[in-house]
Amino acid sequence: MLTLDRSDKRKQSLYFPKDMLEEVAAEARRLDRSLSWMVQRAWKLARPEIAKFQSVNDADDDTNG
Repeated sequence: MLTLDRSDKRKQSLYFPKDMLEEVAAEARRLDRSLSWMVQRAWKLARPEIAKFQSVNDADDDTNG
């Protein structure tokens, strides 16, 4: 499990489809915010929904029987 201090400012590369990145960049400009801020806010807002996703490790494995 990855645990980062809230003040940890490590750089991380994330890769987005071109269209998605353009959309996020347009919203960042509209809000006068950075791409980093946009991704952090998106994560905070989406996190409760993402937590509901079933892990691929928890899914039924049909190949074993």
